[in-house]
Amino acid sequence: MGCVNSRPVTSGGATVPSSRSRSEYHRQHRGVHVITPVRAISLEGTNIREPDRADTEVLHVEKVDFNAAANSKVHHTGEYDIVSEPEGSTPAQLVVRRGEPFDITTHFNRPYDRQKDDLRLVFEIGDFPLPSKDTHIEFILSDRDVRGQWGAYITEAAGNSLTISINTPPTCFVGKWNFRLDVVKKAQTGRTVFRYKHDQPIYILFNPWCKEDQVYFPDEELLTEYVLNDVGKIYSGTSKQITAKPWNFGQFESVVLDCAMYLLDSSGLPMSARGNVVNISRKISALANAPDDNGILVGNWSGSYSGGVSPLKWSGSVKILEEFYKTKQPVKFGQCWVFSGIVTTLCRTLGLPCRSITNFSSAHDCDGSISIDVHWTKDWELMEDFNADSIWNFHVWNEGWMARPDLQAGYGGWQAIDATPQETSDGVYCTGPASVAALKNGDVHLAYDGQFVFAEVNADRVHWIMDAEGNMEKGFVQKRSVGKNISTKRANCMVGNLRNTSFSQDTDRDDVTHQYKYPEDSNEERAAVRRANLMGSTMKALYETSSQDVSFDLVDKEVLEMGEDFDVVVRITNNSNEVRTINGTMTVATMYYTGVPGTVIKSEQLNQYVIRPRDTKDMILKVKVDDYLDQLIDHCNMKMSCLFIVAETKQVFGDCDGFRLRKPHLTLKAPHNVKVGEKFTTEVTFVNPLPTALTSSVLEVEGPGLQKPVEFKQGVVAAKQTFVSTVDLTPVKRGQRKILVTFNCKQIEGVTGYCTVNVN
Repeated sequence: MGCVNSRPVTSGGATVPSSRSRSEYHRQHRGVHVITPVRAISLEGTNIREPDRADTEVLHVEKVDFNAAANSKVHHTGEYDIVSEPEGSTPAQLVVRRGEPFDITTHFNRPYDRQKDDLRLVFEIGDFPLPSKDTHIEFILSDRDVRGQWGAYITEAAGNSLTISINTPPTCFVGKWNFRLDVVKKAQTGRTVFRYKHDQPIYILFNPWCKEDQVYFPDEELLTEYVLNDVGKIYSGTSKQITAKPWNFGQFESVVLDCAMYLLDSSGLPMSARGNVVNISRKISALANAPDDNGILVGNWSGSYSGGVSPLKWSGSVKILEEFYKTKQPVKFGQCWVFSGIVTTLCRTLGLPCRSITNFSSAHDCDGSISIDVHWTKDWELMEDFNADSIWNFHVWNEGWMARPDLQAGYGGWQAIDATPQETSDGVYCTGPASVAALKNGDVHLAYDGQFVFAEVNADRVHWIMDAEGNMEKGFVQKRSVGKNISTKRANCMVGNLRNTSFSQDTDRDDVTHQYKYPEDSNEERAAVRRANLMGSTMKALYETSSQDVSFDLVDKEVLEMGEDFDVVVRITNNSNEVRTINGTMTVATMYYTGVPGTVIKSEQLNQYVIRPRDTKDMILKVKVDDYLDQLIDHCNMKMSCLFIVAETKQVFGDCDGFRLRKPHLTLKAPHNVKVGEKFTTEVTFVNPLPTALTSSVLEVEGPGLQKPVEFKQGVVAAKQTFVSTVDLTPVKRGQRKILVTFNCKQIEGVTGYCTVNVN
């Protein structure tokens, strides 16, 4: 992964070609061929024509029923909107998973006679279907069920109708397949083919329920979360103040599946690669962002979002994907959790088990050194212009579940995928899939992008200090400052199952840090860091200062509320039997969650501060609400940096720690049980924590099966006052459904809440 820009990309890219010539197609596919055994009948020498309805001796197709409702139950696809058939809509479409049989019912003008008639089933995908590329598949009915390959056999004959079971291989290309049925009349003089073309495609997806599929997931209960759950949580904040943001993945909604298929079709990915989830997941990582392929979402970390939507205002993927699919142009704007939400949606809609992962204190190593370099002046101030590497408060990526036959045994399973455009990989803004198991062991040389992801979770932070002559010297190394509380939503925990639960008491969070790294400072963890560093672009000798008899501890606070005063406290303990003299500085500044500094709020020097032997003192930097209120940006993040030097021993301590002022959260009250088609009311409340009024306020409400995203304008919320509003919803689908509400105003963005209702 090469370093092109040490900050995330903020603009769109080139237009994706809308079509390809036949010669371009052949050049792209030359030499690529995957053999699939089929029983084929050549069309050479046949007479293809439309059926003559007056000829009752000739079998011709009146209708083909795809049995969408029945097949969707077997294939776990019943939640897709296109599978349902509401009154006045287009006919239900067939969505199936590869490697699992599905049934169709054909209706003829007369009973099928196997002595006179043959049926040829034809499946085609792509612009130029060819048998040599397995994009044109044809076979006749068989007498038996042959699993693992294309084929079909009759399961029932009744009057003029046949029920046919069709098999697809577990390596089938994922996409929209066209289907036709050729009727062949057996005769001594030859064969005459009558052709039926179905007017709707068949959607064939990955199948994590199939043992032979590359995405097979052995625990079926967990697939409820990683494939079928359409609402989840994405975690943000800091490692000390973790907040869950409800997110509507909406993988079954509206045009989401068609949007995913459009992306694959327009991506330039060879059709021969459409059966391999490694290729598809890597392509999704690239197509979710806009810089180099005109993908879905434009990144913007500037704090100014004119001409688009602030990333904090999004509460789900559906509106973004609907806009992109309608305009075929990138949507503005996104940041890491939005990119991750989009990827989770795209992967789940295609059948790839996927989850959003949040890494707190996430390193951004821009030179491939697998270390994070921090530079200080001789006056103990940060040299921000030199600090290209950064530590994000949090960063969100994804994990997709898949076999990795291209890697050594044991490195399948969860694979890290990241769509946030940070650095390029093979010249494209994408990351992964990188084996999580390989990352844990420091095997960063394996495909794809292991060095970059390893640094995010387990890089050491190296502090460099300028001396009086202007030379930069290594001061000290921090080993435990990167990759904390790596989090995802716990499987089988329904969002909002405890109604009106406080976010601070979130029991849904699953800490998966142990999957990425061994315990800090363990022999295994240090061995993994050494192994990874041997493969980095530079090799740095890491060392500790010889004397470490003064300890420094940043005192954490459980909650720092927005709109309140707060203190930053460093506890200094002299563990020696001699006096120690401390010099240094403490600074508080606003910060983007990516680690990029904003405005300095307050700074204080510590000169010749004496600590007696075995004594402890607290250094306190007091910050008033008026100091920071007008300076807050985006997530209300702050950065405290400090550098202390012990005069007698030359011991150096430095740290840069991010923390967050917690926003309020919405409380939702709704009936526990509601009915399809019957309106119900939800009450939304929260307390304005600021000493100023909230203006230009809007509520956005959505929920799969309950409500398409809709906005409701609200009035002014006075300082320190309680906001109360009600919204009406009408369910359209049964089952346990989630209501997601987001409050945005000029002063605060992204105030969220959720609850669950049972729809009967």
